[in-house]
Amino acid sequence: MTTTQSSIVNAADLPTYGFGPQSLMWWGTVGLMAIEGTVFALAVVIYFYVWTGVSPWPPGVAPPALRYGTLNTVVVLASLYPNWITKRAAERHDLKMVRVGIVACLAFAALFLVIRIFEFGALNCFWDTNAYASATWLLLGLHTTHLLTDAYDTAVLAVLMFTGPLEGRRFVDVSENALYWYFVVVSWIPIYAVIYLAPRFL
Repeated sequence: MTTTQSSIVNAADLPTYGFGPQSLMWWGTVGLMAIEGTVFALAVVIYFYVWTGVSPWPPGVAPPALRYGTLNTVVVLASLYPNWITKRAAERHDLKMVRVGIVACLAFAALFLVIRIFEFGALNCFWDTNAYASATWLLLGLHTTHLLTDAYDTAVLAVLMFTGPLEGRRFVDVSENALYWYFVVVSWIPIYAVIYLAPRFL
C-alpha cells in the first residue's frame, strides 16, 4: 500500500459531531449570542437616552431596592461552577456527571427565576409608570426571557439525558447549552449595574 492510499480517509469513519468550532451548533449559538447581545446593548442605549431628557433620575420613584437584584447576582455567579462542570463532563461523554451537573444547573435557573419574581416587585414602578419604568422593565424583561428559554432548554436536555436516546450529539447540545448560560450570566452583570447602580452613583 502506498503512502497516498494509506492516507485516504473513508467518509464513513469520520465523526458525525464535534464540540466547539467543529460543531454547527456552536456557530449557531455564537451567532445567537451576538444578535441577542446587540439587543441588550440597544436596550441599555434606550435607558440612557431616556435619562438624558429626564431630571431627576429616576423620575418620581425611588431607585430599585438592591436586595433581590443583588441576591440574584450572587446566585447567577454561583451557577457558573456547576455549569462549567456540566460542560466539561459533556465534552468527556461523562453521563453520570452530566446528569448531576444539569440537574444542579436547572435548580440554579429555577432559583434565579423565583427571585426574579420578587425582583420585579422591588423596582418601585410598573412598566407603564413613565419612560424610566418602561426602559427598566424592558431590560429586566429581556433578560428574564433569556432565562426562561435557557431554563426550558436545560429542562428538556435533563429529561433526555435521563431517558435517552443518548446519541453523541446530545452531549454537544449540553455543551452548547452551557455555553449559552455563560452568555446569560455575563449579560446580567452590566444590566444589574444599569438598573441598580447607575441611578445611585451616576
